[in-house]
Amino acid sequence: MPYGWKPTILEVLVPRYRCRGCRRVWRHPIQAAAPSKGKLSRDAILLAVKQVVIDRLSVARVAANLGVGWNTCNDAILAAGQELLINDPGRLDGVTTVGVDEHCWRHTRFGDKFVTVVIDLTPTRTDTGPSRLLAVLEGRSKKAFKTWLETQDQGFRDRIEVIAMDGFTGYKTAATEAIDEVVTVMDPFHVVALAGDKLDLCRQRLQQETLGRRGRSGDPLFGIRRVVRSRAALLTQKQWFRLLDVIEDPAHLCLAVTWQSYQDIIDAYQHREPAEGKKLMTKLIDTLAAGVPAALTELRTLGRTLHRRRDDVLAYFDHPGTSNGPSEAINGLLEHLRGTARGFRNLTHYIARCLLDAGGFRPLVHSLL
Repeated sequence: MPYGWKPTILEVLVPRYRCRGCRRVWRHPIQAAAPSKGKLSRDAILLAVKQVVIDRLSVARVAANLGVGWNTCNDAILAAGQELLINDPGRLDGVTTVGVDEHCWRHTRFGDKFVTVVIDLTPTRTDTGPSRLLAVLEGRSKKAFKTWLETQDQGFRDRIEVIAMDGFTGYKTAATEAIDEVVTVMDPFHVVALAGDKLDLCRQRLQQETLGRRGRSGDPLFGIRRVVRSRAALLTQKQWFRLLDVIEDPAHLCLAVTWQSYQDIIDAYQHREPAEGKKLMTKLIDTLAAGVPAALTELRTLGRTLHRRRDDVLAYFDHPGTSNGPSEAINGLLEHLRGTARGFRNLTHYIARCLLDAGGFRPLVHSLL
């Protein structure tokens, strides 16, 4: 254990015993103080786990505090974390709402860059606490998520009521095939982001059609690229004048119609009454599905997507508060973790560190100290 600012090494002389009759030799047990063949005492291991989970230190910093090598410290932390926290059989008890999203775990030219993260959204949905990371799955595919669901016991799958996800249909298919009765929710963030992307494509297309080049400083369509993505209720008077000068131009009629649909989606999600918000969203989806002029190419594409995922989009209003927002927050924590270690090369180590960092183990670690 560190004493002050210096690591303390305790030298223990272990007595050996020998039976003269049977010639058996054994030594005095010290497993209560340190694991068998371990180089760190149990108190030092708990301190290392605490510094990683609660203080969010890197393994290199913890190893320096303890005066041991990186491999020695990392092996002890992962072994203790798996035994005390990750492999806890009751860790998945009480989970009724799950979020699934992708996560980029490394930024290199070669190798698989993405993993699938599974988040417990039950505490945020019931206002009982923050969300927590349940699993990190290798790959970003339907197979990865479906395999994980099928490896869980039947009781866990029966408890799952809602799964929030982005627009990737592979996650939806995996959820419906692995669980008989489950509600899949396409969260608002990705729906609004999808509509915003179509709005940007429409603006860029009009830019090319009217001026024959990409936007530059001083171009009307380029100057409102951020204003047009903002919610109408949040615009200042100056921003309103800038926006109206552009969208009221007859040459920019396509942008005006697409912008109005974008605002209608935001208004549906921001309505105080979920039932009324559902009516607004249903009306918009029906309008886009009924027929959109060919000139509105981006809006036609958005309408087909919303119509295809109609049940998932409208399910949010029946289960308000169920979104992938906490999943994106967990992704932010994992980005910080990767930056703390200056990147990971071993996926197994990365998965274990992710679970220790974002798995909701802080109260448990506090209780162990």
